[in-house]
Amino acid sequence: FRDEVESLFSGNLVLVGSALLVTALLLVSTQLVKTGEKKIPFLDAFIMGIAQAVATIPGISRSGATISTALLLKNNRSDVAKFSFLMVLLPIIGAALLDILSLSSSPAQNSIAVGSLITGFLAAYLSGYLACTWMISLVKKGYLYWFAIYCALVGIISIVFA
Repeated sequence: FRDEVESLFSGNLVLVGSALLVTALLLVSTQLVKTGEKKIPFLDAFIMGIAQAVATIPGISRSGATISTALLLKNNRSDVAKFSFLMVLLPIIGAALLDILSLSSSPAQNSIAVGSLITGFLAAYLSGYLACTWMISLVKKGYLYWFAIYCALVGIISIVFA
């Protein structure tokens, strides 16, 4: 569904803004219910996977959707934070492999320097690590409402300027 998903990224700010508001509502909803202490069972992990798939819509936060879904299913907050960030690894690795395969099939068109690729990888790794560490800390402390406020503000601004 790569082409279908990529077509959603055509600059539709109303869609993005609306989806950010949905993300904010999901995050706020976790503050309104008491979370549980159960370990993440198979069915809950499957439902989190569905939430991750829905998060391909621009503006739906992948981590926000998976974390909110798991917390609403009464899973352990600490386990949810870690699992949410681990479950993104397979799609990222799969997409990277597909991109590498498409690059290797037409090497004449690719003139990206190896140093640039390494620099980009290191920058993405470092910023991703810092973002994940920060988000896991927020989830463990129950401070998702800060992320909800951010999503709501950016969503409203996107809709207004659309």
